[in-house]
Amino acid sequence: MIKQTEPNYYKRLLLLAMPIVLQQIISVSLNLVDNIMIGKLGPLPLAAVGSANQVFGIYSMILFGLFSGAAVPLAQYFGVRDFKSIRGIVGMDVILCLVMGIPTVIAVVVAAPEVISFFADDPQVIALGTQYIRITALTYLTVGVSYAIAFNSRSVQSLKVPTIINVCSILTNTVLNYMMIYGHGGFSAMGVKGAALATLIARVFELTALITYLCVDKNHPFHGRIKDFTSFTMDFVKSVMKTALPVVISEGGWSLGVSLTFAAYGKISAQALAVIQVSQVLCNLCQCASFGVGNANAALIGATLGQGKGEEAYENSKKYMVIQWGLNAIMCVLILLLRRPIAVIYDFDAETTQMLMLSLGVFAFTLIPRMASYAVQSGILRAGGDTFFCMVVELVCNLGIEVALAYISVLVFKLPLHLCILVASGGNLVKAIVEYKRYLGKKWINTII
Repeated sequence: MIKQTEPNYYKRLLLLAMPIVLQQIISVSLNLVDNIMIGKLGPLPLAAVGSANQVFGIYSMILFGLFSGAAVPLAQYFGVRDFKSIRGIVGMDVILCLVMGIPTVIAVVVAAPEVISFFADDPQVIALGTQYIRITALTYLTVGVSYAIAFNSRSVQSLKVPTIINVCSILTNTVLNYMMIYGHGGFSAMGVKGAALATLIARVFELTALITYLCVDKNHPFHGRIKDFTSFTMDFVKSVMKTALPVVISEGGWSLGVSLTFAAYGKISAQALAVIQVSQVLCNLCQCASFGVGNANAALIGATLGQGKGEEAYENSKKYMVIQWGLNAIMCVLILLLRRPIAVIYDFDAETTQMLMLSLGVFAFTLIPRMASYAVQSGILRAGGDTFFCMVVELVCNLGIEVALAYISVLVFKLPLHLCILVASGGNLVKAIVEYKRYLGKKWINTII
């Protein structure tokens, strides 16, 4: 019986993953273009933007955790077509992101110099980063609501229009970056400030377009009156947050770990921060397929478990893991092939270029355990509601191991950047092994609605 569902699984995975992968590729590609535009101003402006974006990274990953955790019951509700509960989850997501976002924006705007100085010591980097973050902080609220709509669209397998809107927003951001950073199309050259303003305009456009779409499309699961999204009970909130809260803590802990590691590398030099910024964007580009397939599989696994088909979910997860290992091998090769062209495009000084080449070479291999962990955790374990286990492993391995190894390698042994990256990756290796063992134990196979 399971073999009869195999072609259907691959077909559904492909159809659901394609728009997610496309969205990821376009988003990260244009982010790379934006990164190159800022990088042409020099390593210090790039380090400033990278430092400022650490705060957004923590905030957005907490939102990702909230939406990922809430998507577990949402996908299972979609499996049984319970649209009332689906709208309740979306409404709860939006309200919670506003509750978190408003004080975050105020704090970041008021304490901007102190925030940037946590990641960088260079006065010019701090000044540029402060200028950038005080503008982009205003996007935190619009991004939160947009993420709530777009992310939950994956769980109800309705991605076409949100993907198109996201692509249009990113294209708008890229064009405005070109005009505002360098002074084209009637704008004066504003440098880092221009990049921040372009981001703000594009994010407002994206949210406006998404809300308009939901108001017009009466067949969309998220179309409804305001009270449809706010009529949930506290018991409903508790039932959703039981699954979502561990994911919020997990993703928040992961992003905090990334930012603390970024700050550790900042102790090496401002150029090291610029190298990490470039490396992260290139690695994200090469990971697009893995992220897309992982998100798609989580939605399919969740819907299958919602129908009480635990054994089918496990069989499909084995097919998914084979796909992910193949994608990981391709990712490694891509980074190795692209590192020299990327170094040529940025045209840093010889020392920074050498640092970039060595770091990308290390990242090509250390990302394998990181993405193996992602494949199991986000694509399988969380889909079955095994979020508390994922949270504990994430916090121990990232905050307890990876961050500690990063600071020890930088401050105690004073290793060069590429060796610090290699040492710190030990946290991801431990995490991948522990999570894969959990996957084989099948304790994640749960129907939670």
